[in-house]
Amino acid sequence: MSNKFMLLTPTHINYYHVCHRKLWLFHHGIRMEHSSDTVTEGKLIHETSYPQRAAKYTELELLGAKIDFYDAKNRTVHEVKKSDKVEEAHIAQVQYYLYLLEEAGIENPQGVIEYPKLRQTQQVVLDDAGRENIRKWMADIERITAQAQCPPVINSRICKSCSYYDFCYVAESE
Repeated sequence: MSNKFMLLTPTHINYYHVCHRKLWLFHHGIRMEHSSDTVTEGKLIHETSYPQRAAKYTELELLGAKIDFYDAKNRTVHEVKKSDKVEEAHIAQVQYYLYLLEEAGIENPQGVIEYPKLRQTQQVVLDDAGRENIRKWMADIERITAQAQCPPVINSRICKSCSYYDFCYVAESE
């Protein structure tokens, strides 16, 4: 990975695809996930959907990324998500995991996003276009998070289920 970019976590990549305001707030240490019922439900699904995984797969940490379920034999990242509402962000996050694995010398890693409540899976690969996109995302994330002011509220359908909802819309309730 190039030293010209700051150290990013997969959460940065995910939030970049969901909401630049959420990304900026997260990057600047404003964390709301601890008070979110949606986040708590997602963690519960993650912990209970595949109880046999802990024994079968490895937890892997590299460059600020924590991969909960990595199948080293098949070089496959397994990412469990509650719903597919922001699937583009989920795919980008897994592609970033694959990018980090490649940077660490793992050849041809693969990814699978699992939606246990929906009984669906999504295969994720990283090709040359994906690698180029990641480099662009990294530069854009650096630009967004370096701004002096927080980006504006996006007023999207996903805002109501966001852990930052109260923070973003506090003025509207007055």
